[in-house]
Amino acid sequence: MGVTTTRGEGRSVSFLLPSAMASADLRDELLCSICLSIFKDPVTLRCGHNFCRVCIGRVLDTQDGSGVYSCPDCREEFRELPTLMRNINLHNVAERFLITQQEQEIARIYCTYCVDSPVPAVRSCLLCEASLCDKHLRVHSKSPEHVLSDPSTSLEKRKCSVHKKILEFYCTEDAACICVYCSAGEHRGHQVKMLDEAYEKKKEKLRNVLQKLTTKREETEERVRSPEERRRKAQEKAAGEAERVTSLCTDIRRRVDDLEKKVLSEISRQEKEESLSLSARIHQLEIKKDELSRKMRHIEELCNMTDPLTVLQEPDTGDLCDPEEEGGDEDTGGHDKQLHDGDDLDVAVISHTLHTLSEVISGIRSGIYVEDPADILLDVTTAANNLLISDDLKTATWTGENQKRPETAERFQDYNQVMSRRGFTSGRHYWDVEISSSGWWRVGICYPSIDRRGYQSLIGGNNKSWSLWRYDNQYLVRHDRKEIRLLDKISSDRVRICLDYEGGQLSFYQLCDPIRHLHTFTATFSEPLHAALFVYWRKVNGSYVDSWIRITG
Repeated sequence: MGVTTTRGEGRSVSFLLPSAMASADLRDELLCSICLSIFKDPVTLRCGHNFCRVCIGRVLDTQDGSGVYSCPDCREEFRELPTLMRNINLHNVAERFLITQQEQEIARIYCTYCVDSPVPAVRSCLLCEASLCDKHLRVHSKSPEHVLSDPSTSLEKRKCSVHKKILEFYCTEDAACICVYCSAGEHRGHQVKMLDEAYEKKKEKLRNVLQKLTTKREETEERVRSPEERRRKAQEKAAGEAERVTSLCTDIRRRVDDLEKKVLSEISRQEKEESLSLSARIHQLEIKKDELSRKMRHIEELCNMTDPLTVLQEPDTGDLCDPEEEGGDEDTGGHDKQLHDGDDLDVAVISHTLHTLSEVISGIRSGIYVEDPADILLDVTTAANNLLISDDLKTATWTGENQKRPETAERFQDYNQVMSRRGFTSGRHYWDVEISSSGWWRVGICYPSIDRRGYQSLIGGNNKSWSLWRYDNQYLVRHDRKEIRLLDKISSDRVRICLDYEGGQLSFYQLCDPIRHLHTFTATFSEPLHAALFVYWRKVNGSYVDSWIRITG
């Protein structure tokens, strides 16, 4: 026992023994810091702290929108939803502690008749509503109406609230504990069992329910792990894609900045060079202009003179002009023409730089999904006999002439289809197809286990294939016989198929300017994936029109 009580001078003094103090310390260790109660189904975070499963689940749910999760105790942060590992050892300790606490509660029930000093009770009498120690139990009445039970402080609850008699029976129809008078009264004719018998059956039923709930919880935990793992992978993929895009944009900005600096530097250099050349020429022309002005003033003075002798003694006016200078004027005129023809900036370097920028952007647009297209070759061993496969294994064309290939388990029999040789089991890939403007066609992917006969063999008509489909100028996507009609028609004759195996995505794009997304399938792929084509003729104006599909990249 953890409590000792002494009586003296009308007072009682209680104090904790070391065992009780140890029990109190243990209780503190078994408290959930969220609900402040003994652990119920405790789970452990990666940081080592424990919580009730329900309590920590509610906390993490409130943190879900922030994108960062943290431990309520140590505040350690987790970038993804932490996995809740069940702490079986702590669960067992908590259960045993509760059982021990209940036993200690029972041990603290004292004999009703030991007034001088408290003596622990060993039994309680329901009739007398009294608890008895060994000594008083020996002298207690042995008559049947004195029903003994384990020590209890709530003996009044063991009696009928109406008749004040002991609850000895259980009415299965009303699911109520009753006394002998109740069984003969309002419960007359009901199915009644002894209390102990009903108790054992109820416990057995509860154990079965507990077992089923335990199994279901374990199954649920297992099912939770799968989406948690998928969410973790999705978060990792998103982080990787974000990093890739950030790196790509950083590289684009760097290259554009370099190109900008190069162009501006070239423009500045040309401007300075042209400015210096023009400044020198302007200076020369200013000197010539001053000299011409001086000669003009001298001639004007001669024209204003009245003395014939003075004017006649001056050299001829033609001599005032230097022949060499006249030739220089012609040269100057030619140089001025050259200056006029070449006074614009040299745009060749600028155009080349802008062309380089265009190539950078084009390279980014073509390689935004993956670096290089997948090398797709058609597998003739799967081709239907009304398909003509080109020598380079890139084109499938419908033909009315049976190719008379041997009938094998791999060959499509009822539909004009063909698969690729290569199958993908991981990674991201894309390939482009060019399609004839006439005929019906389907492009997509399929598992190698797809049927080769019957309707189930048509790509998109089963759960083993996915396709983009044109039929009577209508465009659809189809999987497992479920189809979605595309609202916009495909104006281009080129389509891109993009596959992300781990991401579980298959996307179709129309190759136009700009490229246009058509549809994305989402699935969990479980087998290798092969490219698949379906080609069929079409009747136009009473004539059959051949159709074909070519893999271009």
